[in-house]
Amino acid sequence: MQDLPNQRPAGGTVLGFPLQGFGLFTSLLLAFASAFFTFFASTAVAIFALLAWNLSGHRALSYADSYLYVGFPLSVLVLVVALPLFAVLWIRARVNRP
Repeated sequence: MQDLPNQRPAGGTVLGFPLQGFGLFTSLLLAFASAFFTFFASTAVAIFALLAWNLSGHRALSYADSYLYVGFPLSVLVLVVALPLFAVLWIRARVNRP
């Protein structure tokens, strides 16, 4: 049995994911998918926090506020950060082509 050599991507990695070679569609898909995931994850956490708040005897708050005041702003923030990040990675991949 042969050992495989450790090959590292030239562009580096983040949590094991290579940061080089994304196409335009892949970059856009990753940016919007991260915002989509952030929306649902943060909204779920906010809903459970409101559930605990309402069950603890405080003034009842609307669960719809979790979408408007938590999920939407966080997803927009992630999208604003992710779009330039993935755009730079895409441009670097285009410029550094062999």
